[in-house]
Amino acid sequence: MKKQEAIVKTNKLEIKVHSLGRVEGDLDVKVAIDDGVVVDAWTEATMFRGFEMILKGKDPQAGLIVTPRICGICGGSHLTKAVYALDTAWGTEVPPNATLIRNIAQAAETIQSIPRWFYALFAIGLTHRHYASSKLYHEVVRRWAPFEGEHYEIGVTVSAKPVEIYAIFGGQWPHSSFMVPGGVVSSPTLSDITRSISILEYYRENWLEKVLLGCSAERWLENKTWDDVLAWLDEKPEHRNSDLGLFIRYSMEIGLDKYGAGPGRYLATGSFFNPQQYRYPTIEGRNAALISRSGIFDGENFHDFDQARIREDHTHSFYRGSGSYHPFEGVTDPVDPIEGQKEGKYTFAKAPRYDIPGIGETPLEVGPLARQVIAGRSGAEEWQDYDPLFLNLIKEIGPSSMVRVLARLHEAAKYYLRMKKWLKQIDLNEKFYIKPKELPEGRGFGATEAARGALADWIQIKDGKIENYQVVTPTAWNIGPRDRHGQRGPIETAMIGVPIKNPEDPVELAHIAQSYDSCLVCTVHAYDAKSHKELAKYKVINIC
Repeated sequence: MKKQEAIVKTNKLEIKVHSLGRVEGDLDVKVAIDDGVVVDAWTEATMFRGFEMILKGKDPQAGLIVTPRICGICGGSHLTKAVYALDTAWGTEVPPNATLIRNIAQAAETIQSIPRWFYALFAIGLTHRHYASSKLYHEVVRRWAPFEGEHYEIGVTVSAKPVEIYAIFGGQWPHSSFMVPGGVVSSPTLSDITRSISILEYYRENWLEKVLLGCSAERWLENKTWDDVLAWLDEKPEHRNSDLGLFIRYSMEIGLDKYGAGPGRYLATGSFFNPQQYRYPTIEGRNAALISRSGIFDGENFHDFDQARIREDHTHSFYRGSGSYHPFEGVTDPVDPIEGQKEGKYTFAKAPRYDIPGIGETPLEVGPLARQVIAGRSGAEEWQDYDPLFLNLIKEIGPSSMVRVLARLHEAAKYYLRMKKWLKQIDLNEKFYIKPKELPEGRGFGATEAARGALADWIQIKDGKIENYQVVTPTAWNIGPRDRHGQRGPIETAMIGVPIKNPEDPVELAHIAQSYDSCLVCTVHAYDAKSHKELAKYKVINIC
């Protein structure tokens, strides 16, 4: 377990756990525990990200180079939203082939992330000695123990394959910049497409169906309700004994289905475009062209997504002032954390909020669970994603850490089938790029669904240069702090009510944070080159 410090206050215990997430960056969580249950929580991003400041005054296309380097594991997602921001600002035409390749690349990056995250970042926590009394514990250890687990090795190895597809079209992964306004700079051959299909089939044969599902992708996707999932478990031994079957059974045995619910309200900006529906990208026409739809679910009702309703509140963030701004008017003006703490600030993450009609500015969860809940909204076009399973799950058994993880694993099957279809639709006789007119003035918005959730850019261009650039990441949505109304961020909310068996080793907190797969590198970066002042340090303090 990660290092933590603790302070005893009367009948309450406060513990602070450092570097709680296993993926890039530094997430600290402080919780107050009363009678063994978390009653309050604060998420702390301990370092500063300054990419918006770097981009100011640069050529508009600098976002295509700089933003993919925000993150080493979802740089393709950053490129995708950056290029659509420029497409909408410049009013480009994007040929269908280019849209297909952008879709394929985005999906390839996502499906490589799924086994890597599950085995190397999440499932190893399930082998913790805390669960040694479980009937399934020894099987879990046999399969998922770090480095030694039989399926750990398979999953981590296979995860490297999908990005080979990305590299075929994009030249490299990570940090490719092959998507440009007006299309892509690749011109694939029949051999490239055939090789990509072969790699995709390797992913299916060696992990997706053989190890994860114990059945075909199509069979798993026939499940539309929680009752269907339970029936699937009992249908065949291969289902029950698959890694997905083991995860479901083990989660219910150790209680992962009972905590980590989060706010119960969700946002998806949507991803993947119908090549014909989004040939001329605009902000206004975006929703109708999405294959994986955008939307808001407020716990009872669905709402159409409108980027104009997004705000970033930094009342409790280490930025000057206490306003709440739309990203087009957003500011990134950091303050010294020591000074900020005097004003009640406690993190470098801003607090993204969405102004839901009739409700107001609201913290929303983003990520695989959010987009699968939105997929359950009725009214989809024939070519759009309609999948009612997770809307049913949150209504039947409620959201939890188990359900959040299940949603991400579920996407491996969906994205595999989509990629296979898109690869076969590429027309090698048609264009992949149409040169746009580079306008000296404009505003653009681009978004996609990275593995961890909604990811978006807003760009303002003036006199041929970037006047303002704002990036709102999925981790910012999920680990954001309280806002000026005192509303907690999603992970802060998810921590409330969690029973902590051992405060000296609060593995339950780790499961929640890792179910969101918080990636602090795209939310914060250390920077104080002039003063060389220390921004944060690790401490090891024994429990009182």
